[in-house]
Amino acid sequence: MLENLLDVFSWLLLSTGGFFVFVGGLGALRMPDFYTRMHAAGVTDSIAPILIISGIILQAGLSLASIKLIAILAFLLLTGPTASNALASAALLAGKEPGQARPFNKEDVS
Repeated sequence: MLENLLDVFSWLLLSTGGFFVFVGGLGALRMPDFYTRMHAAGVTDSIAPILIISGIILQAGLSLASIKLIAILAFLLLTGPTASNALASAALLAGKEPGQARPFNKEDVS
């Protein structure tokens, strides 16, 4: 019974993480300018690994693999936001000004 509950909960975490990856990728494609695209990718980099790796940890159980997955998650949570911040700072220093995104126009879509 407990094993079935862990399986359901882990698959729920994995599915939700996959949904966030999909939505973040869609946001990176659909957003109008660089900074909003980077925001969509940054949100995906923070919540999706937590959900996906947590689901994998539940599947692996208490083992050496779980400890390695926790170390990988810690590394991802430290480097993802740092990389996003560095990318935004570099774009700003290169002269890419954050601007007002133009509103969605139906004529733009063919």
